[in-house]
Amino acid sequence: MIVTYNKEQVGDVLMLTLKNSGEAKLAVERKGKVARVYREDNQETVAWNIFDASSFFAIEGNGQVFLTDEQVVRLNQELEREGFAERLVNDREPKFVVGEIREMVAHPDSDHLNICQVAVGPDKTVQIVAGAPNTRVGLKTIVALPGAMMPDGSLIFPGALRGEKSYGMMCSPRELHLPNAPQKRGIIELDDAEVAGTPFDPARHWNE
Repeated sequence: MIVTYNKEQVGDVLMLTLKNSGEAKLAVERKGKVARVYREDNQETVAWNIFDASSFFAIEGNGQVFLTDEQVVRLNQELEREGFAERLVNDREPKFVVGEIREMVAHPDSDHLNICQVAVGPDKTVQIVAGAPNTRVGLKTIVALPGAMMPDGSLIFPGALRGEKSYGMMCSPRELHLPNAPQKRGIIELDDAEVAGTPFDPARHWNE
């Protein structure tokens, strides 16, 4: 669940994005201050909009925000009060973490993409399709996992590139809007001592 808030540009609306709707046609069901956004073809909920959001609790920040468990409970109470059966689930896991490329094979339908198996925790490996020229086995980099919001506002969801599933993105310094980021293509390269799964810390992981 990706939660965003921008009072100046959008108004007092808390936007909770659950899934990538792709090209599907969407519809909206609104009850009181709650609007459910869903796909018309299969009725699947892809987002919730909470209007007059500051009436429920104070919201700090602009862009992606992170809710406490107590705040999610409050929103679920409002969903229940308005008659919605679904409930929100809070996800507090870090979405930008150190990743280590453990395996890499060439994409069968591309001359520049690679299919990588990337460790993003002690017991977690995800498949990521990448096209950076410096991608290589053993490289440690920063991974944006599904549920992340990039500095440019784009959202990371599970997807596929030319038929191969991809569960995140290995990031370049430019994509992370890091200061003095080189303009050439390539994912960020971290020290070999970094541990997969460590949350991204710009002050620690970038000192250019």
